[in-house]
Amino acid sequence: MTETTTSAEPPRSKVWWRRLLGSTWFHLIAAFVVTGLILSFVAKPYWVPSGSMETTLQPGDRVMVNRLAYAGASPGGGDIVVFDAGATWDIEKATDGNPIKSVLRWIGEVTGFGPSSAHTLIKRLIATPGQTVECCTADGELTVDGEPIDEPYVTNDLAFEPGALDCTTIPRSLRCFDAVEVPADSYLMLGDNRSNSSDSAAYCRGDTPPADCWRWATRPDMVGKAFVLFWPLTRWSGL
Repeated sequence: MTETTTSAEPPRSKVWWRRLLGSTWFHLIAAFVVTGLILSFVAKPYWVPSGSMETTLQPGDRVMVNRLAYAGASPGGGDIVVFDAGATWDIEKATDGNPIKSVLRWIGEVTGFGPSSAHTLIKRLIATPGQTVECCTADGELTVDGEPIDEPYVTNDLAFEPGALDCTTIPRSLRCFDAVEVPADSYLMLGDNRSNSSDSAAYCRGDTPPADCWRWATRPDMVGKAFVLFWPLTRWSGL
């Protein structure tokens, strides 16, 4: 009887997709993709650029913005909102041709640890579409739909003295502005540091404001709701 011999089969090479999934480059790219998806659709850090929200937020603070906050709900009064300022806000996007500065600004926008886009603002939402806002009552309070609202967060408010500098005197207090109804799909935004905030009402205060003085945040321009102050650690708090 003749014996047959078989040679050992050579080891099969790994399936290509297994090699891909096990590579360091794949893990690195996947990490960037997942991070990008989170920043784009879930949560995003934001660097506070100015003192317009003092003392609630200080320049240089970092907050986390919930990008899903308004996915199934409407923005509400009192929310601290990050939004992209439209053309009426007279804010120009940075156009520095220095590529290093451009990269650093991009890193800052992505991580929150560095300057955010100059076109992105953070303010407190005061009134929603269809509501009527006016300032001020005889005591200098802001009203929404005729009712004074409680604003314990306001600091450095504009001067107001009943009978001496109010909404009936000439000149009238710069705190005052005429009643306005918030347009559809728009929101009235003010800074907590009321006398040092370039906000929705900035050009509408005083005696003779222009007819087109109002600047609105719109729903499509809203990045999300700031919900936590996470840096510096000594100031960590919910918002």
